[in-house]
Amino acid sequence: MGKINDLRSYMTVLQEDGRLAAIDQPVDLVHELANVAATLARMQGKGALFTQPKHDEQSFPWPIFANAVISPDTAALALECTKEEIIERMNFALDLKNGIPPKSTETGAAWKENVITGSEIDLHRLPIPTHGLNDGGPFITGGVVVTKDPVSGRGNLSYNRMQVLGEHTFGFNVNEWRHVMQFYKHNQAKGESLPVAVAIGLDPAIMIAAGARYDGDELAIAGAIRGKAIPVAKGVTVDIDIPAMAEIVIEGYLPPNVRHPEGPLAEFHGYYGELWNSPTFEVTAICYRNQPIFQTIVPGWDEHIYIGNVLPREPLLLQYVKHVSSKVTGLHIPPYGNGFSAIVQIEKSNPGEPYNAAMAAFTAHVNIKQVIVVDPDVNIYDPADVIWALTNRVDWSRDTFLVHGAQGHEMDPTADMRGVHTKIGIDATYKPERRNYGDRIRYPMLDLNQYIKK
Repeated sequence: MGKINDLRSYMTVLQEDGRLAAIDQPVDLVHELANVAATLARMQGKGALFTQPKHDEQSFPWPIFANAVISPDTAALALECTKEEIIERMNFALDLKNGIPPKSTETGAAWKENVITGSEIDLHRLPIPTHGLNDGGPFITGGVVVTKDPVSGRGNLSYNRMQVLGEHTFGFNVNEWRHVMQFYKHNQAKGESLPVAVAIGLDPAIMIAAGARYDGDELAIAGAIRGKAIPVAKGVTVDIDIPAMAEIVIEGYLPPNVRHPEGPLAEFHGYYGELWNSPTFEVTAICYRNQPIFQTIVPGWDEHIYIGNVLPREPLLLQYVKHVSSKVTGLHIPPYGNGFSAIVQIEKSNPGEPYNAAMAAFTAHVNIKQVIVVDPDVNIYDPADVIWALTNRVDWSRDTFLVHGAQGHEMDPTADMRGVHTKIGIDATYKPERRNYGDRIRYPMLDLNQYIKK
């Protein structure tokens, strides 16, 4: 059985792998914390634990963790597999027949060790960061929203940005196509509120599961990843099954006919989103473990994209491209492409295969607007290697094709308001029939500790 069953055990795994940085000096919740976390993610590939969050003269006793799943390396640690096995493992977990439903715990929930209700609730006392420079204020971004279908009773996990609007009120952003909105509209039609819980500080299997669009309870995905049922417990003020090992749980409800502007927030496409007239979330309880760890996701950055756009979609794209070519050897949706780009690795046997693979990737998911097809000698996880292939293996007049007027994502900055734009496929494979350069130059990477004395 694996080592990971909650956030704390995962942080131990990160530390053992040299991927956890502890920042022990005071760091401001407004912009500074996100700036440090983003730097650690992109430059060193490390998780960040801030032990002394502050703002102005106020200090906060709860540490903050960021950068749980930011790359293939950390995803492999979270999924307890190798990098090469990530897509296979996710494909297994996303298959409904492999899901393992959650089960009620017999020992109780860790987050019930401390409970705040009524007039004692004050959201301003929580260490909620203001991440981006133009964000509208402090937002919960790393909390997993737990709801229940009012018709079938099945559980549901999702991510919804939540801006602090008052001592006990959040703005609650939810897209029209989300299951949560379906539940909300069902209860709204009856004049009833929708109960909601927000679980913060979780086993990354649950975080990954919450980023998927799934026809069942997403906790079953987390169960499939871990190979065992995720323990859950009923809320204190809401009738919802909540992951028992969460660090912090915020409970409450969405009133049926209340809306309030919230935003903007840094979004996955790399720009700041707009103000939205969203439902509000009225908090009825704040529950937490002893010495809890608050968890955040830096919005519009690697983890935001990796959990929401990469891990749930790579298995789908791989399935489609392998259907048109059995020679596909790898596939990656890089976080730096905002979930709009895909890199396909292929050992081609026909000069037309790269185009077929690119078209299959476009068909697999509407978001994909750029597909780069490379050979097995190109590291699809290394942007520098991909750029090398684009530079040295693409004749732009012969090795690209455009798909005009295609449906994309409405929030893609290059698309119109309905998501219509032009997509591009790029054959960045080697073509020796045009000009044979032979083998690439390669230098093996060595252990410098054998050569440099510390």
